[in-house]
Amino acid sequence: MSKTEQAALKARTLFNTRCDGVLSTHSIDLPGYPFGSITPYCINRDGQPVILISTIAQHTRNILADNKVSLIAYDPQTDDTQAAGRVTYIANAVKIDDEDIAERYYRFYPMSRNFHKTHNFNFYTLDFVRVRYIGGFGEIYWIEKDDFLKANPFSFEEETGIVEHMNADHQDAMNHYCDLFELAYDADNLPKLVGIDSEGFELRIGGRLERLQFDSAISNTLEARQALVELARRPISV
Repeated sequence: MSKTEQAALKARTLFNTRCDGVLSTHSIDLPGYPFGSITPYCINRDGQPVILISTIAQHTRNILADNKVSLIAYDPQTDDTQAAGRVTYIANAVKIDDEDIAERYYRFYPMSRNFHKTHNFNFYTLDFVRVRYIGGFGEIYWIEKDDFLKANPFSFEEETGIVEHMNADHQDAMNHYCDLFELAYDADNLPKLVGIDSEGFELRIGGRLERLQFDSAISNTLEARQALVELARRPISV
C-alpha cells in the first residue's frame, strides 16, 4: 500500500468515525468571510457525507447563494490538538430527495425524523471535490476522490436486513462488542446497530454514536455475518 493509500485509509477511517463536524459556508451577511457551524452527518452509499439542514438556518441560506463548502472532522482523543488527526472535506452541497438516504440518516439520528414537523428541513449530499488530511506533524496529504471514497457494498435492503436482524436477535453480541472496546452502556441505553459497510459498523448507545472497524474489509452479507460472529466470539482481554 502506497503512502497516499495509507493516508486515504486513515483519513476515511477518521472521517467515518466522527458523527459531526464544522461545516464552513460563504457568508451572505458578511461577504468574503467564512461561516462555521457544527453539523451532524452520516455517510451515503457512495461514501459521501449527507447533512440535514433547515431552510431558515444561516448555513442553508449561505449554501443557496454559493454551494461551495468544507466539512472538518477531527480526532478529539488527544491532549495536543495540533497533533490530532483531522480531515477537511471540500465539496459542493447538492440538495437531494432520496427515501433510502433519509431512512439511513434517521437510524443514526432518530430525533431528526421530527424536524420536518416544525421546520422545512432538506437533505444535502456533500459532493466530493478534494480532501486535505493531516495526521500529525509532517503527515500532510491532498487526497483525491478515487482514493478517498469507498462505496458501501450493501444495498439499502441488505443493510436494513442486517441491522434489523442484529437488533432483534443478537443484543448479547452487541453488548459484547461494547465490552471488547470499553464502550459504556447500561440497561436503559443498550447498543443498537444502525449502519454497516465494508470497513466497519455503527452502534447507537443512548444519545451517542460509536463506530467499530473490521480487521479487514468485507464485500457481501456472508462476510458481514462471519465478521460479526468472529467479533462476538472474541475473548475480552483482562
